[in-house]
Amino acid sequence: MIRELLANRRGKAKIGAPQDTPWLFPGGQPGRPLGDDRIGQRLHKIGIRPKQDRSTALFTLATELPAAILAQTLGVHIKVAVQWQQASGGDWAAYAADVSTRGQKLH
Repeated sequence: MIRELLANRRGKAKIGAPQDTPWLFPGGQPGRPLGDDRIGQRLHKIGIRPKQDRSTALFTLATELPAAILAQTLGVHIKVAVQWQQASGGDWAAYAADVSTRGQKLH
């Protein structure tokens, strides 16, 4: 889809050749990307709900990763990651014990 978008740019997205700009979604001002608010509007028009999808992705990650790793990976405060984990029902109380025995299970 990205290659198709680059090959078939229309309107303001046509300003400059693809090799002239580093942006996948160039804005109306040369050298600037399209703003996230405008991208959000465009996604809504085609039925994609970025905030809802983002929340779903975060809660899925929170069920699969310990809060400390989630916080470090996403660059959020540990308290926020813990809140996501608790809201998603993730239980990482036994994570350290599980990791410490993984090597032993292989023998």
